[in-house]
Amino acid sequence: GLLDAQSRTVNTDMMLAAARALADVVAEDELNANYIIPSVFNDKVAGAVAGAVRDAAKAAGAAVTGTTTV
Repeated sequence: GLLDAQSRTVNTDMMLAAARALADVVAEDELNANYIIPSVFNDKVAGAVAGAVRDAAKAAGAAVTGTTTV
């Protein structure tokens, strides 16, 4: 997400967005004492986290498109 946004900074909101997206990949009915974090092989993880971080970077004004900040 940071690479997509071409962000040169990372802030707390971006890290929280990544954490929330990661948590949201695990469905409520899948949660148990042994499964709270999805596998790195889960194909939903990368897209969910990247999208959330990219959106947070845009919201923070840290995303760059061409030569202008969005």
